[in-house]
Amino acid sequence: MGKIRILIADDHTLVREGTRDRLEREEDFEVVGEAADGEEAVRLVNQLKPDVAIVDIAMPNLNGIEAAKQIKKTQPGTAVLILSAYDDDQYVYAVLEAGADGYLLKNVRGHQLVDAIRDVYAGEVVLAPHVARKVVQWFSSLSRGHRVEGAGGYLSERELEVLKLAAKGMSNKEIAAQLSLGVRTIQSHLSHIFDKLGVSSRTEAVLRALKEGWLSFEHIP
Repeated sequence: MGKIRILIADDHTLVREGTRDRLEREEDFEVVGEAADGEEAVRLVNQLKPDVAIVDIAMPNLNGIEAAKQIKKTQPGTAVLILSAYDDDQYVYAVLEAGADGYLLKNVRGHQLVDAIRDVYAGEVVLAPHVARKVVQWFSSLSRGHRVEGAGGYLSERELEVLKLAAKGMSNKEIAAQLSLGVRTIQSHLSHIFDKLGVSSRTEAVLRALKEGWLSFEHIP
């Protein structure tokens, strides 16, 4: 197994150094780069193509939300994990709509960050508990609005089935086992889903499906 290649983007040198020191204790991690602002983060991700980019929200030149959006557009294979001091509603919703794969607060413990990196690398969505509650409340309010009866001409039955399992936080390998399909077939289904919905990540696809009513809260753990 190859190492998980990681890029750290934060405008505070001490934070970057501390995060690097903690992550490099893990045998399966390799920190391949550091960025001090959002523009540098996007440039280095395009250059280095890391598996996971840890991105702070408050950075000069380009904030973490816009950086996440650009990264997911140009390098959809890079998982973006937001590590922020803020849990304000507007930040949480904007980050998820930008396509980030996870949102943790900076008071997270080292082992929790390590677990989160492995989870987003495996294709799962990771949210801090307080952030997850905000998301549930947000969609509870959306669920009281209009809903459509199904994915209609957007998604096939199989694609919707794959998206429901992805919404549960299952990895591609777990979805493949559940449906008795190959991992590459699941990857292909997800790629088609992203293309049809005009999104670049699982998070955006699930958000779209929840907004449209194609998924309900019973599909979300």
